[in-house]
Amino acid sequence: MVSECFNLKNSIQIKILSKSLIKPSSPTPKTLENYKLSFFDQVADWAHMPLVLFYPNGENMEHQLEESLSRILSHVYPAAGRFTEDGFSILCLDQGVTYIKATVNCPHDDFLEQANKDLDLTLSFWPEGIMDVDETNIFLTPIMVVQVTKFQCGGLALSISTSHPAMDGFTKFTFVYEWSKVCKLGIPSKEINFMSFNLGTLFPARDISEIPETPVDEGKRTESKLIAKKFVFGEASISNLREKLSGALSFKPSRVEIITALLWRSLICASRARSGHLKQSVMAFPFNLRHKVDFPEVANAFGNFIIEIPIKFEADETKMELYHFIKMIRETVQQITSDCAKASPEEIISLVVNLYKECYAGQKWGCNNDVEEFTCSSFCRFPIQNTDFGWGKPSLMHFGSRHSQVFWLCDTECGTGIVVQMDLHEAYMNFFERDHDIMDFAKF
Repeated sequence: MVSECFNLKNSIQIKILSKSLIKPSSPTPKTLENYKLSFFDQVADWAHMPLVLFYPNGENMEHQLEESLSRILSHVYPAAGRFTEDGFSILCLDQGVTYIKATVNCPHDDFLEQANKDLDLTLSFWPEGIMDVDETNIFLTPIMVVQVTKFQCGGLALSISTSHPAMDGFTKFTFVYEWSKVCKLGIPSKEINFMSFNLGTLFPARDISEIPETPVDEGKRTESKLIAKKFVFGEASISNLREKLSGALSFKPSRVEIITALLWRSLICASRARSGHLKQSVMAFPFNLRHKVDFPEVANAFGNFIIEIPIKFEADETKMELYHFIKMIRETVQQITSDCAKASPEEIISLVVNLYKECYAGQKWGCNNDVEEFTCSSFCRFPIQNTDFGWGKPSLMHFGSRHSQVFWLCDTECGTGIVVQMDLHEAYMNFFERDHDIMDFAKF
């Protein structure tokens, strides 16, 4: 029997019902009206980053969803503000979060069945207009846009898109998770106290014209279409891989190190198959500095506090065994985090500037078509899998932003495996899916 929604890619229709602004339930004090952006906000990717959570149930909670969003915005007030013209701060006058209500002409179960095979179907549920946001209008777009799309016969998609120059992954996921708790449990606003707003004071904005652009922020959005697919590495597969590596490594590699190395090596092999020779490669590894530096006051800071650690594959020097990649990843990350651990704010900024200059300036790595650029963004240990607004846990998640080749990592539901969303050029994906390591250890 053929489903009525068999060809969803061509038949999905989203109907916008209304647009409004959700404002903080309590006015932001005048002393907080000018939120200063930090150095790390300045060097963040100029993009809006959508997250879509799909729930099989979600009816009859519209009021709770809007009311709890309003309440949490009274604490996370910069999310309801707007960038100033100079791009150095956010004017927090409670302008509000754009809130869109919509419907879709398909049952949730039909969509979910096909989206697990074709993840590109989830793009239809990005907030209206977000696909058109780029470096030319990023600072004119509201910092947060929310869209709630109801399916036929129940279920909904909750999409939250945030401006990266204002909010990194930690900030966004913390916001969404705490919002879900407020919605489900009715936590009083006075108990919402999970973020600080002092990064702009410790790491003030400055002239960054001397900093070269990083791979994920290079200003040349990919011209060819990216496609996304999901792969799952279960606990047994990761244990098998770790066992195979036990004789070659003097340490026990983490889940993230193993899977990151496996994916990156496969992509380098895909590049070699396409071009006929081994190319240089840089993998940007966004690393959360919270809890890694000697400033306890920024442990839960709003904003951006990550380093895009560049890990470099030297085509003529790096060997191709999996354990070589794992050692390279660990040693690079440990060196950077060790340098940051006891450094002053000014020393940390200098470290980042020098790091980006060393890797991305000049002919060898920066602005070079012979260098393959990827990004690995890990959200493992983040509580996003447990984001329950009162409808249970999400049945599917989708990350943005489809402008560069990225692999996104998050925990499996049991927390012992890793789910990977790969955003790749089609030619890479075709090779990647046939890679023996991927076929042997991943579930498609």
